[in-house]
Amino acid sequence: MQAFVSGNKRVVLNHNMCFSKESLDVSSELLSENYQDDPLIPGLSDDVAKMCLALVPRGSFPSMGRVCKKWRYVVKSKEFITVRRLAGMLEEWLYVLTTSAGGKESHWEVMDSQGHKLSSLPPMPGPAKTGFKVVVVDGKLLVVAGCALINGSLVASSDVYQFDTCLNSWSRLEDLKEARYDFACAEVNGLVYVVGGHGVDGESLSSAEVYDPETGVWTFIESLRRPRWGCFASGFNGKLYVMGGRSNFTIGNSKLVDVYNTQCGSWSGNKNGLTMVTANVEIGKKLFCIDWKNQRKMSVFNAEDETWEVVALPLSGSSRAGFQFGKLNGKLLLFSSQEEAGRSTLLYDPDAAPGKQWKTSEIKVSGPCVCSVTITA
Repeated sequence: MQAFVSGNKRVVLNHNMCFSKESLDVSSELLSENYQDDPLIPGLSDDVAKMCLALVPRGSFPSMGRVCKKWRYVVKSKEFITVRRLAGMLEEWLYVLTTSAGGKESHWEVMDSQGHKLSSLPPMPGPAKTGFKVVVVDGKLLVVAGCALINGSLVASSDVYQFDTCLNSWSRLEDLKEARYDFACAEVNGLVYVVGGHGVDGESLSSAEVYDPETGVWTFIESLRRPRWGCFASGFNGKLYVMGGRSNFTIGNSKLVDVYNTQCGSWSGNKNGLTMVTANVEIGKKLFCIDWKNQRKMSVFNAEDETWEVVALPLSGSSRAGFQFGKLNGKLLLFSSQEEAGRSTLLYDPDAAPGKQWKTSEIKVSGPCVCSVTITA
């Protein structure tokens, strides 16, 4: 199923996020020459003023950003997250993309750490897309590349949009070096990596790129040893793991794991992966995955020793019923990705005693879950 949007109407055709077109927030606006010299709060040093601002609840950040340019600059900065961490004020919010009945429309639902619904995200600017990826870096949500529906045809996109969760606004970042869709994407040590996928002419790609939020620039890195698409990526211990999907050099789906060492800048590999993964999420040093063939169990990858274990899901019925993961407060959430009346959200606590790890969560979403991310700021 693919997802497209035209104007302010959203039409969902597959399990991907979709957004409508809206005005673009210009985050690179020119600031007055004396802006940096203005005090954040008159009578206080900027260090003390930042600590005061950090004590304000996260929900008030958009209003704070409208006070003046300097407040806006501080609230959207990476440093502000560090100050809030030191002040013990970090808040974890859950962002869930859901579809309406019939899958004709979709929207983001935002919840606080207690699972209480807060607001909805404003529509993303730019053309309707599908096959893109979502990644979180420095407290911001990035929507990367994908396919745009232009004149009735799918065209690979290189667009990258960023949602500032503190200012509640979108901005456009530098485009990828190479347009792509159905690729792998993950954050590792504050950098964003994209790998493989399909290109402009539908060809499978082996190229890979990295984005540095500090410079705002995408750069090519060493390519994969083989083209790969339909895959996913996760970051552990300073390494990028690319799993699942297909490769030109394998028959059917691939169990190969491509591992990129970010320190050495080189790839290695093994055959210790999964194939048809439909949902995945990282919690601590573990990767939780659900396989397309059996939605009644999840495979758990331990990054410390690179081993797998299988955990049964407390569910009955069809083994093909679809699910998507979420995470909140170090616990795993299991959302239904299909229209099922009365389906509850399940919660898995990896630190609980055996037999007590599963329970029903009070968190409710309005429809089938397409994807979710957790952002701490």
